Amino acid sequence: MGCLLRLSALFLSVIMITGCSDPKIDTSSMPASVVSVEKVRDSLPVYKRDEFDQGLIIIATATFSGVDILNPHRMNAAEIAELGNAKMHGLTGDQVIERADEILRERRAREREQAIRTLTRLEDKHAKAQHDKQQLARFTIDNARFYRESSPYGTPEPVIDLEVTNGTDEAISELFLRGVVTTPERSVPWVDDSFYYVVAGGIEPGETRQWSLAPNRFGPWGDELIPNDAELTVTLEGLRGADNNALWDAPALTDIEIERLERLRVEYDAPTLSHRD
Repeated sequence: MGCLLRLSALFLSVIMITGCSDPKIDTSSMPASVVSVEKVRDSLPVYKRDEFDQGLIIIATATFSGVDILNPHRMNAAEIAELGNAKMHGLTGDQVIERADEILRERRAREREQAIRTLTRLEDKHAKAQHDKQQLARFTIDNARFYRESSPYGTPEPVIDLEVTNGTDEAISELFLRGVVTTPERSVPWVDDSFYYVVAGGIEPGETRQWSLAPNRFGPWGDELIPNDAELTVTLEGLRGADNNALWDAPALTDIEIERLERLRVEYDAPTLSHRD
């Protein structure tokens, strides 16, 4: 019985010694770092050495900005030693691999959290822009006509006739408009100009108003070469309310933002944009 106990104790001692014999990284000095890194690497099975190399780089560069730790490149022992710090000191080869995996998991979790925040922000911006666009569409340009008429001084003056309807729930004090004058045989518009109109007394909800506006005859609207049958298209670009504040002016997503939103929606299994407005 005593012999059996002695053999068991000896067996446990061997296990403990074996478990504690794995070489560890020593970053107490440059020479110790270089030697210990290579010693730990050589102690690993061949199939683990690439993981160990990458693990060292990930740990060493995890605190450095501008380094892509998800795509590490091979570094020699001296470079690893130079970047070595307390995070590596005392780690075995397997512990290096485990610690690198943990860093990558934490990094990916942070990236996912940031991506979700970006996705939410872009979704909110898109929804607000769509809402505001729908609200603006309730204010309609019912008719637009461009022509010239003689002034009291005998010179032709440009005129814009407009008819609009306020289908919104807000009183409107000012319009921001874009006018484009074209003819079928001309690829370039005669006029492509943004302008505004302050409405005396405003336009109440449900009200239709008509005006004859006099654009500056010394600008593009006064070009005497514009044919009489030219067509005017007027689009609404913005409105101001009774308090003179802009209404429904949330900006649409840029092309870059749309591309990013669609990519994030695919990555996180969300519905993609059906249109780009």
